[in-house]
This record gives sequence, structure tokens and C-alpha cells, in this order.
Amino acid sequence: MFREWGFLLTEIWVLLALAALIGLIAGWIIWGRRSEVNIDNGEADRLRADLDACRAKHADKDGEIADLRAKLAAASAPAASAAVTEVAEPVVADTGTRPEALEGDYDGDGVVEGLAEGVKPETLDAPRGGTADDLKRIKGIGPKMEALCNKLGFWHFDQIAKWTDAEVAWVDANLEGFNGRVTRDNWVEQAALLAAGGETEFSQKVDKGNVY
Repeated sequence: MFREWGFLLTEIWVLLALAALIGLIAGWIIWGRRSEVNIDNGEADRLRADLDACRAKHADKDGEIADLRAKLAAASAPAASAAVTEVAEPVVADTGTRPEALEGDYDGDGVVEGLAEGVKPETLDAPRGGTADDLKRIKGIGPKMEALCNKLGFWHFDQIAKWTDAEVAWVDANLEGFNGRVTRDNWVEQAALLAAGGETEFSQKVDKGNVY
């Protein structure tokens, strides 16, 4: 009888050990999986946070870039207009086009006198000392205009610098195809500065070879 009880007790202990082992294995599987899920969820949350931060940073940069582009466009518009104006001026000078307001009456006395307008300045048959001034250093006088001035007897800056209003009117009226250019381009003021040994922004460009 005691042998049978001993056998039963042994079986009970074996079964309890097996049950405990099975419980440990099941618990490890269940809790291990939960831990893995928690780890994965935490990693996903971290990645989402990094992505949101990256998007926010790029949104700020996109806004700054758009603002800078708008400022650049606004700053470039006046510069473009100035460039067009600067280019257009020599074109008018080369063609000899004159505004209608200068037709005929070049001294502003209200009388249209044609080629007899004003008073003819003092002229020279040839340049003094055989060397003429480079009249092309005056803005508004190109190679063709310089040849025309020489033909009329004007070779030096000091000649042009001394012209009176009546003499300017005569030259304006007698510049074939370029009537009114003396007044429009302020030759007298430029010539006076150059005759005194000074320079203008335009004459400096000519001296550097950036014009003709």
C-alpha cells in the first residue's frame, strides 16, 4: 500500500514539474512577444517624431527661400529698367533722331530760321599745331559726328566750351542729320570740363576703349 502511495506522489511531483515548465515556456513566449511589440512601437514613435521635425525644418527653409526670391525679383526690376534706358540712349545718338520740339527754332526765340538759326561760332581751317582733340570723348559725339564737326571747323574742346546760346543754336541747326544734338547732350558743359583737363564718366570709358 505504501508503495502505491509513493508511486502516486512521484507522479504528482512529475506532473507539477511539467506544468510549471509548460507555464514558464508559455509565459516567456507571451511576455517576450509583448516586449518585442513594445520595442517596435517605441521605435516607430521615435521615427515619426524625427520625420515631423524634418518636415518642419524644411517648411521653414522653403518659406525663407520664397521670401528671398520675392525680394530679389523686386530689386532686379529697377536695375533692368535702368539698363534698358542706358542702352537706348546710344541708339538714338547713332541714328541722329531728334525730337519734334527741336524742329527749326534751336535758340528758343520763337522764330524758325532753318540753317540761318543763331550765330555761327568762330571756326578753324585745321587743328592748332596739327593735332586735334579727341572730340569723341564728349558724350553724343561719335566718329561720324566728329568728322562732321571737323568739316564745320571745330577741332578742339575749348572751341566748343566757348559757344554762346546763339552759337549753340547755329551748330544745332547745321549738324546735317543730327540737328539739336549739342543742346540735347550738353556738349558745352562737357567740353568746358575736358578743356580744363578734367574728365567725365563717359570720357573715362572712351579712354579705356569701352565705347568705340
